[in-house]
Amino acid sequence: MFLDVLRRRNPQLIEAAIVLHQDGSIPANTYVIDLDTVTANTRLFKAEADRLGLKTFAMTKQVGRNSAFCRAVKQGGIDKAVAVDMACAIACHRAGLPIGHLGHLVQIPRHEADTAARLQPDYWTVFNRVKAEEAAAATHRLGRRQNLLTRIQAAGDTFYRGHEGGFPAQEIAAVADEIDALPGARFAGVTTFPALLFDNDTNEIKPTANLTTLSQAAAMVTKSGRRDIEINAPGTNSSIVLPALAEAGATQCEPGNGLHGTTPLHAVKDLPERPAVVYLTEVSHEHAGRAYCFGGGLYIDPVFPDYDVQAIVAREPTSAARDLASVEIPPPSAIDYYGMIDTSGTVKPRTGDSVVFGFRGQAFVTRANIVGVTGIAGDKPAVQTIENGFGDPVAGLSTSS
Repeated sequence: MFLDVLRRRNPQLIEAAIVLHQDGSIPANTYVIDLDTVTANTRLFKAEADRLGLKTFAMTKQVGRNSAFCRAVKQGGIDKAVAVDMACAIACHRAGLPIGHLGHLVQIPRHEADTAARLQPDYWTVFNRVKAEEAAAATHRLGRRQNLLTRIQAAGDTFYRGHEGGFPAQEIAAVADEIDALPGARFAGVTTFPALLFDNDTNEIKPTANLTTLSQAAAMVTKSGRRDIEINAPGTNSSIVLPALAEAGATQCEPGNGLHGTTPLHAVKDLPERPAVVYLTEVSHEHAGRAYCFGGGLYIDPVFPDYDVQAIVAREPTSAARDLASVEIPPPSAIDYYGMIDTSGTVKPRTGDSVVFGFRGQAFVTRANIVGVTGIAGDKPAVQTIENGFGDPVAGLSTSS
């Protein structure tokens, strides 16, 4: 889906990935990030968020918490991250992107609360009283008072399977009082996920019932006399959806795929943000009329129904349609050791050819490398980092090693 957009709006990224792979600068099984485009995307997103008075925290998990990506985002004006888990928080902090929000989507494990508190997040989400007590105690031991956001839920709200949890929304006023009574804690507001979702039938972004739940809960605590209530409303954020969030009362947004142009809406409409990431691999061998390419990062976030997955297969830089081939991806129940390239058409893959995909990825759940590249729009693209999904440098894979 995203390869079509890449070929139209950022073909230089596809071509640079092939050049850098063929000269040995980038290994197979790698997400390649166009850092300059990320910075430009971040700048325009931040400008719209600022216009609407929204606090903005960057989600980095989709591109493996890559340190060069973190720096590119910071250069674009977003200076804090939302961490999906503790590994994410540590990687972003190490990369120089302080933590604006943690604990959501993944709660902080009990014995990691002290480490989380030392990161001094602006906001920390809790799903229940026990987690609130852990966060408060850890922060109190440091002599601080932590802003806590409460994940809330009500009948009719939407949650991905395995993401459920939160305080009953109708009890939020009492919950706020309980949190304020904890030494080291302050009730700061409410959150949910997802507040927005892509609708495959209409190709539009629509609010979920969760967004109404947030607004109603905020009204309850405001009625009880509280002011400056934060409403954190993540999910499918791009610059064009921000007015709808602001109108619903949101005070915080958390772009992830929006910063590299891979929200579902980016696949079907030309939005202000341009696509800035590809998945690059290499032809390994042939067997029974199929060419096999190395996997490891072939997790395609299932936001669309099944479609014909294609890739550019070439040894010279190209983004032309004649170099497109269909690729069969192993199902999620299988390990993606290889993808299988159709050889019945005009594309005749050879061992060592570059294979470039465009899809909405989640690099942090894969075993792929993540590479940041600058200068893609010029004549000399340059690799800045080669890291794993935890933001750690990967030794032995670059020409300089």
